[in-house]
Amino acid sequence: MIIRRATAADAGRLTELVRGSGAYRGGYAAMVEDYEVTAEYIAAHDVFAAEGDDGTLLGFYALLLGPPAELDLMFVADAAQGRGVGRRLAAHMKDRARSAGLSRVRVVSHPPSEGFYRSVGAVRVGTVPATLPGVTWERPELVFALG
Repeated sequence: MIIRRATAADAGRLTELVRGSGAYRGGYAAMVEDYEVTAEYIAAHDVFAAEGDDGTLLGFYALLLGPPAELDLMFVADAAQGRGVGRRLAAHMKDRARSAGLSRVRVVSHPPSEGFYRSVGAVRVGTVPATLPGVTWERPELVFALG
């Protein structure tokens, strides 16, 4: 697996990964059904893609350098779940944030993903109320301290 900076050419594949994520089925589907990762978004933020040796997209993350710094997106392909891709992406994100001079990174988590973020070092600091269109549930707010 390699982790590389995403390019505008990746926008369609990243969008497909988000929209097809099994973590957003059922009541969570409205949040991602029309979501688009655009070339402009990729150019404006630190977006990194994980690929298998054969070029298969395994996952990606988007780090907003802020202020405040925030992990805006992190997705792992359903077929790559449980293979350490998320852990490697999280470690890469923390290294990238440190190299950018950040001391912390905020995450507003999809509720079922909170346990993953905690397992890679994030600490829950609160809850964000339902405020976005298509989001009718509270979301955990976590922080990665990058000491």
